[in-house]
Amino acid sequence: MDFTEVQAAFEQIWGYPDFRPPQGEIVRTLLAQRDALIVMPTGGGKSICFQLPALLQTGLTLVVSPLVALMENQVQELRQKKLPAALLHGELPPFERRRTLQAIEEQKLRLLYLSPETLLSPPVWQRLSHPDIQIQGLILDEAHCLVQWGDTFRPTYRRLGSVRPSLLHSKPAGTKIAIAAFTATADPQAQQTIRQTLQLDNPEQFLLNPYRPNLHLSVKIAWTPKGRKQQLLNFIQAHPQQSGLVYVRTRPDSETLAQWLAAQSLKTAAYHAGLDPDARRQIEQAWLKDRLQFVVCTSAFGMGINKPDVRWVIHFHAPLLLSEYVQEVGRAGRDGKPAEALTLISEPTGWLDGEDKQRRAFFVDRMRSQLDKAQALAHKLPPTGEINPIKKQFKDSELCLSLLHSRGQLTWIDPFHYQILTHSQATKLPDTNNQAIQHMTQYLHERHCRWQFLLKNFGFASQKTSSPCGQCDNCTRR
Repeated sequence: MDFTEVQAAFEQIWGYPDFRPPQGEIVRTLLAQRDALIVMPTGGGKSICFQLPALLQTGLTLVVSPLVALMENQVQELRQKKLPAALLHGELPPFERRRTLQAIEEQKLRLLYLSPETLLSPPVWQRLSHPDIQIQGLILDEAHCLVQWGDTFRPTYRRLGSVRPSLLHSKPAGTKIAIAAFTATADPQAQQTIRQTLQLDNPEQFLLNPYRPNLHLSVKIAWTPKGRKQQLLNFIQAHPQQSGLVYVRTRPDSETLAQWLAAQSLKTAAYHAGLDPDARRQIEQAWLKDRLQFVVCTSAFGMGINKPDVRWVIHFHAPLLLSEYVQEVGRAGRDGKPAEALTLISEPTGWLDGEDKQRRAFFVDRMRSQLDKAQALAHKLPPTGEINPIKKQFKDSELCLSLLHSRGQLTWIDPFHYQILTHSQATKLPDTNNQAIQHMTQYLHERHCRWQFLLKNFGFASQKTSSPCGQCDNCTRR
């Protein structure tokens, strides 16, 4: 297809006269059915990069996405444009699920959004594996979910590297399925993990600098729990009528903090993955339409929800991983106008408020416990086996198997069958999680330019900001 036709289709569907760099190059790559790794900051227009090639080609493109809210928002927009897209997830009513499965069999769809768990569920996998179902592409959205063991980790992502070879095994000879992995944050180590786990074939790489010259970064010490709440309240009251987000790390924290802020006559609500789907949609819409000034949320909020005029993001609790931090602050100032990202932290000793230290220690202890469980389970499991019976027999076995895979001690023969490697076969992989936690701690106590620290950490050390950058607390103090 001539690229002028591609641009014409782009303008006809989305109304834009031309692509934003590097959208055009990514579209060309996917139309050529080449593998790709795309690291594009939040708000960079990544969904268009895979939606347009899927709509212009025959066959089905599978979009694996971690959050129901993200899938629903994108599919709703595509359906409003009368485009052949659908989604599958565990919360769908049975009649809608049957209708989508039938549309797959009749090959009426170009885009199918689904979670990794739904993709690998027997009824869906059997249909997609049928020789007559033409699949031309596999998109991994939010690919950082397979890398680090933070709040966003999904064990099933570790099995996705065997999806393409298994699908090709069931398709006619000569079939080609390209894979494109998209994420807003991935440092060089994470990029390597994504390439290896997904078995990307000489992928084209599009790595965009995360620097946002309109986004001011700051970190402030809160000396006591009461003082932390007061600093939050002072900030919000100093920014009346401005749309924002307050991030916490647990569901109970989101609810108790939202209740306290609502009692101060502020328009807000708590949002977390434990809410039912209707409640989540209502909160999202109320925030998007400015009926709520801000949302007190966990990491479950924000992916795929586009609100350009977010003026501030506050981390009431700092995330444990730098990648999560960059994801979350990137939701502010997408319209290019000035925006603020404030993180509140306990004083360094933890004597007056030990909550931050306790939270970090809990996370590290949980990781260590999971690794110990995985190693113990490895001695109980058969050297080769099928995951579904194993999941029924051993508690937390899917997480343990994924952990063994991440440590180079296990391989997936196909998405359902594993092989535990002998000591001589195993490849010792670095423990990136402890490194990631240390980088986040270093960032919070950084005394020089925060943007320079982030750029260096994400592999953009050569692309320096002006110094001082003027867009972080450390540089503005100087």
